[in-house]
Amino acid sequence: MRARASILHLDLDAFFAAVEQRDKPSLRGKPVVVGGTGGRGVVSTASYEARVFGVRSAMSTREARARCPHAAYLSGRFEAYRATSAAVMGLLRSCSPLVEPLSLDEAFVDLEQAGLPDLEVATVTAFAEDLRARVHEVTGGLTASVGLASSKFLAKIASDLDKPAGLVVVAPGTERELLRPMHVKVIPGVGPATVERLRRAGIHTVAELERVTEEELVRQVGKALGTALFQLARAEDDRAVVPDRETKSVSVEGTYEHDLTDRRQMESIVSRQAGEVAKRMKAGGLSGRTITLKVRMYDFTTLSRSATLPAPTEHAGTIARLARQLLADLDTSGGVRLLGVGVSGLADWVQEDLFAEEGEEEPGPEEAERPEEAGARPRGATWAPGMDVVHDEHGRGWVWGAGRGVVTVRFETAETPPGPVRSFPADDPALQRWRPPAPEQPAEQ
Repeated sequence: MRARASILHLDLDAFFAAVEQRDKPSLRGKPVVVGGTGGRGVVSTASYEARVFGVRSAMSTREARARCPHAAYLSGRFEAYRATSAAVMGLLRSCSPLVEPLSLDEAFVDLEQAGLPDLEVATVTAFAEDLRARVHEVTGGLTASVGLASSKFLAKIASDLDKPAGLVVVAPGTERELLRPMHVKVIPGVGPATVERLRRAGIHTVAELERVTEEELVRQVGKALGTALFQLARAEDDRAVVPDRETKSVSVEGTYEHDLTDRRQMESIVSRQAGEVAKRMKAGGLSGRTITLKVRMYDFTTLSRSATLPAPTEHAGTIARLARQLLADLDTSGGVRLLGVGVSGLADWVQEDLFAEEGEEEPGPEEAERPEEAGARPRGATWAPGMDVVHDEHGRGWVWGAGRGVVTVRFETAETPPGPVRSFPADDPALQRWRPPAPEQPAEQ
């Protein structure tokens, strides 16, 4: 444990939904749900207006629609999210060289390297307040919640305590006092199954957990999780903030607030992750031979399974098929907290994929747990809800809805007031998908 609250955790509030509300004026202040929009879709992010109705991440889109039928259901625009994330991560790296991104919307920052005059509570609090204001500026209006503490564990907990747009500083020496009244599920790795095991042992709060010996915890939940629970119940966490390292693989993973138990849902998530991995590889002109599936179980046990092809591939269908096969070999009945797909053994060349099955399609967004392909189009449809478009006469807008040969567009952007709605034939040549211009490259010297 550090002697000062020098680790900062920043979490962008309802990130994907907030970006959609920023760029679509008519959705501001209204329920927005981002994720798969088809029958097998999964919610990636729900705006706070949708959460009031019980919509949450990893919930099936079907259930979300039943709870909040009047929300806007959008397939997502990964390019917009990635660009916004890059602006935030660039800001964080300008503050400290030690920045550890956890995902597009959250990161740890080590303030010991931030050049502050001291690391007293008043100083780091003022720094965090200024940082939140700067995030609001560079993102065009998004809010972030920030936690500051003497460890990564406590900083992450602190950032969740006053959402949205919250700022919580855990003063050194108060860590255990903060934790003790909390439910044990606040500790990483404690999912529903572990909660039930601990409940049967009469353990509900961190204070009750703190009174249990390490040997008893290991007996109750296993060595890895039992040891971790014993340490974290006492606020013991000395993990360092680890900055980016050279990428030797391409991977996508997601951690879920509630354990996943539905097998078809997990297959859909894995398929979508494979699609995003393939897209990133193609963008870098890469291919790879080894496909890896990462699964973190309900008891915090992390499993990794791999399959190696005779030659490199960058085909989404091939990656998805192998990842689903690896998933099929695992017993996930107890629940899954994290799923990830990666490709390693990278090569900077691509050949015809000899391992793609004939007719094998790339995963569509209706198979996803999160919208990781910008403006990806559902199978069998031309236009995805939320997709950026441009019309020769009416200008830029986004797809409001589509079906039966008709596409409906609301014409507005982040810089305009809420705009009008118009409908067109789905094959109208005047209507096209809009992509942001590529960033300018520096001229060669």
